[in-house]
Amino acid sequence: MQTFILLTKLSPESLKQIKDRPELGRVWLEQVKEKCPEVKFISHFALLGKYDFMDIYEAPDVETAAKVSMIGLANGAFFAESLIAFPYKKFSELTKEI
Repeated sequence: MQTFILLTKLSPESLKQIKDRPELGRVWLEQVKEKCPEVKFISHFALLGKYDFMDIYEAPDVETAAKVSMIGLANGAFFAESLIAFPYKKFSELTKEI
């Protein structure tokens, strides 16, 4: 399993209905669990800044991570950016090969 970070920005229309966001978030999470049952969520965060939410999760491949992002876009996200993450220890080991 690979670790991914999903950063999302809500659409202006979604921001106008911010009180409905917890329910919409539950719908998004249910759809991800249904369509990508292999995904394991680690953490969910609301952010102050450029993005509105950050989700950290594990998925078997990039295609599954793309589906998670697309489900977000279909549920009110204006923008979604997915990042692959790996442990700093592994990064440090790779630097020794340079």
